[in-house]
Amino acid sequence: MWVIAGLGNPGTKYSGNRHNVGFKVIDRIAEEYDIPLEEKDIYIVGKGAVEGVDVILLKPLTFMNRSGLAVKKILKKKNLSPDNLIVVQDDLDMDTGIIKIRKKGSSGGHRGIESVIQEIGTKDFIRVKVGIGRDNDIPVEKYVLMNFRPSEKIQAKDGIIRAAEAVASIAAEGVERAMNKYNRSAKADKS
Repeated sequence: MWVIAGLGNPGTKYSGNRHNVGFKVIDRIAEEYDIPLEEKDIYIVGKGAVEGVDVILLKPLTFMNRSGLAVKKILKKKNLSPDNLIVVQDDLDMDTGIIKIRKKGSSGGHRGIESVIQEIGTKDFIRVKVGIGRDNDIPVEKYVLMNFRPSEKIQAKDGIIRAAEAVASIAAEGVERAMNKYNRSAKADKS
């Protein structure tokens, strides 16, 4: 069983923000695989199957900087380890719509990932990163809470779709095969 946690901020005020691509990927997977989501405690959660593999979809309601509280709670509740965790996050250092899978690593300054690492006590969990671009003229704290520009909406939507496909690939085929498939295409898109 996999716990697939998409990071974001709760509430309609933030729903279209760059920082909420993790939530959008969870919504896409839920729709694609007909997994109902419901609000419970400090998260929105759904249980179902992706490509025949049992999954729990998770959207923390603790706001980005405290995402780890919800992730830790669901792992403990389901008696699962970080080996069963996939976190979907936004990434400022990749162009909008580019995706990349990592098996582990530092937070890279991402506060949601920092919170997850702190709460579960390890950096060893899978991440699916979705590029949101960067604008050096806008402070990062403001930029991540902005919606995508009209000129970026197609790439952003494509990134969300491909990230959902990458999560399904990890669940069905394993992280190595998914990395070979999706990280290679990210490099091709960049050139």
